[in-house]
Formats: sequence, C-alpha cells, structure tokens
Amino acid sequence: MCKNGFLDSLLGIFTFLAVGAGLYMAFLYAPNEKTMGAVQRIFYFHVPLAWISFLAFFVVFACGVAYLLTRNIRWDLLARSSAEIGVVFSTLVLITGSIWARAVWNTWWTWDPRLTTMLVLWLIYLGYLMLRSAVEGAEKRARVSAVIGIVGFINVPIVFMSIRWWRAMHPVVITRTRVSLAPPMLATLLVCLAAFTLLYSYLLRHSTRIALAENALEEIHIRITERQFERRER
Repeated sequence: MCKNGFLDSLLGIFTFLAVGAGLYMAFLYAPNEKTMGAVQRIFYFHVPLAWISFLAFFVVFACGVAYLLTRNIRWDLLARSSAEIGVVFSTLVLITGSIWARAVWNTWWTWDPRLTTMLVLWLIYLGYLMLRSAVEGAEKRARVSAVIGIVGFINVPIVFMSIRWWRAMHPVVITRTRVSLAPPMLATLLVCLAAFTLLYSYLLRHSTRIALAENALEEIHIRITERQFERRER
C-alpha cells in the first residue's frame, strides 16, 4: 500500500507540474498564429484531447482482447474505466472543435469527414457504456463489452485517416514529411500532449481502483445474498 501510495503521489505531482507547464505555454509562451489569432490556442488542447481519446479507446480494445483470452475480470474493469475517460475526452474534442469551427468557418458544425467520424466514434463508446449498464451478470457483461470494444476500435484509424482519404476542410498540421508549426508552437504541443497523457494515466489508475473496489463489494453482496437464500431453504 505504501508503494502504491508513493507512486500515486509521484504521478500526481508530475501530472500537476506538466498540466501547469502546458497551460503556461499554451496561453503565454506560444506566439499568436498570424491568421487565426488567439483562437488558434484551442489547438493545444484540442489535439491532446483527441490523442487521449484514441489512446483510451485503444486501451479498451487491448483490454477486451486480454479479457477474452484470460477471462480475468480486472481487464474488463480497466476497459470500463478507460472508456469512461475516453468518452469525457472525446466529448471535449467535439466541443473544442466546434468552438474553433465557429471562429474559423463561421459555423458551429459542418459534416466534415473528420468531425463526422469523430462523432460516430463518440456515439460508439457512449453506446458501449450504456450497454454495460443494461447487461446483467458480470461475465456476460464483460464478454459482450469486450466484443463491442474490439469492433468499435475499427473506427479509430478511420477518424485518423479521414482527412487523408476524403476531401476535408479540417487542417493537416503534421504529416510524414513536414510539421506546419513554428518551434515554440511545436514545443507547446508536445508539452501539452505529455501533460494530457499523464492526466489520463492518473485518472485511469484511480478510476480502475474504484472499479475494483466496487466489484469486490458486489461479490461480497452476492455471497451474502446466496447464504441468506440457503438458510431460508433449510
């Protein structure tokens, strides 16, 4: 417990420092973009939010595979925690994207391929969480959730490649051959990416711990109920 507490504290400190550094660089260090001005600073939050959404749903995918192979309920609980965080972050992706679109495109929403596929991804994992609450039985719920998490992840590479496969208004800042960012902007983006990754790790660690505790309490409740039923039958 002491070791886990120390790791939690250390991760929390690094997360706090990284988020603070990211906020400072996003609002004060990075220069204003010539065309868009201050609204471009949403970029330093929008891109990391999208990255964490993809990472969170990849964890759901990997945990789904691991559960089907091992039938260890811990993998299912980790997938649930990651999906919850992923839905929150993907919601923020859509919100920040809409704010940016209103300033740049003069509309809150357009059915651009990147926006549309991201909306579909959000709906898939929102449905994943809703289904979890509807299916009874831990094993059945974990099995069904694992399959949906694996199949749903197919949309992640579609979202990523959408601006390359279809004609889109969404800007492409980073490609294989070039980075369309000044060095201070790139440094700010990298710090924000690191900060959001640490934040995701911190949230996932604590959310999974809560999920494990809830599962243990549920098992205790089931055992007590079974014993009470057995006594009544006697």
